[in-house]
Amino acid sequence: MELQPPFRKIIHVDMDAFYASVAQLDNPELVGKAIAVGGNEIRGVISAASYEARKFGVKSAMSGVLAKQKCPHLIFVKTDFARYKEISAKIRAIFFDYTDLVEPLSLDEAYLDVTENKKGNPSANDIAREIRQRIFDEIGLRASAGISINKFIAKVASDINKPNGQKTVHPNEVLQFLEELPVNKFYGVGKVTAAKMYNLGIFIGNDLKKKTLEELVKLFGKSGVHYYNIVRGVHNSKVKPNRIRKSVAAERTFEENISSEIFMLEKLEKIADELERRMKKSDTKGKTITLKIKYSDFTQQTRSKTTAKFMQKKSEFFPVVKELLYQDEIVNSVRLLGLSFGNLNTILKEPVWVQLQFEFNKI
Repeated sequence: MELQPPFRKIIHVDMDAFYASVAQLDNPELVGKAIAVGGNEIRGVISAASYEARKFGVKSAMSGVLAKQKCPHLIFVKTDFARYKEISAKIRAIFFDYTDLVEPLSLDEAYLDVTENKKGNPSANDIAREIRQRIFDEIGLRASAGISINKFIAKVASDINKPNGQKTVHPNEVLQFLEELPVNKFYGVGKVTAAKMYNLGIFIGNDLKKKTLEELVKLFGKSGVHYYNIVRGVHNSKVKPNRIRKSVAAERTFEENISSEIFMLEKLEKIADELERRMKKSDTKGKTITLKIKYSDFTQQTRSKTTAKFMQKKSEFFPVVKELLYQDEIVNSVRLLGLSFGNLNTILKEPVWVQLQFEFNKI
């Protein structure tokens, strides 16, 4: 089976070790050193690690204690989300010089559809290289990119030549690229699913491709349809500018574990203030409030309640938070509390995006 045009030209730009690189940008003394963003050597979880630290096995979501054990000379720096947002806005401004079809995934990565672009450049590969160079020249940070006919392949490709590189998968290379790709490199296939695939003798895309649609659905449920399509190069998700926000959250990890519900309520008061601020800033309201509790043994629990009306103000939703806190006994000391709103009114405002497709021969 051959893929049939028309094809789109999709770029996935991913900043290299973004949080750590921003810290090194702002403090040149940290350049070339092993640093971890967030947490510390006593407690807490790190948010990001520089490439120098990654060589020692330090990675995001690792406890600071373990990270320090792996890398004794590790330097911890505080997170600075205001600064990350400032830098991210500058990066996105560069993206918009080339196309209005920009879909941010987070502060440090985005999809761009450059099928038809503001520069009139027929080569998405050249555009990606120019964008990466501008990010370095104008901001001082490095980025990697993946380029191909859809978002899935572009996302996978952006990891291949990291850091500070890019990979183009041309239309006539897509099927072979996917057939040879290890299944754990497929975006969306986590450790658990990869292990299940290994047990089934599925190690690369070609192994996955040998399974029928019925077999994959039986093995993986609805995800089986997704796996059946993507290994054949079929992924029709369009680049969606102004992605609809589906949740708003705020949480806090404590320096010392707390066990008193009175103290927890005090912490939740402050978290609720922040959640209200974020809801107002994003002009959103929600019906479902969720309390997140992470215990000292790292087990996690969530408690949710959906109300009849949309809420935004703390005075409206905090009584629900109290109800959720006292809903069940707190069985252990707590290291993190969080609040989030789901079921937002933004879903009701979701626009319909129409994206034209253009035939092309050169990526």
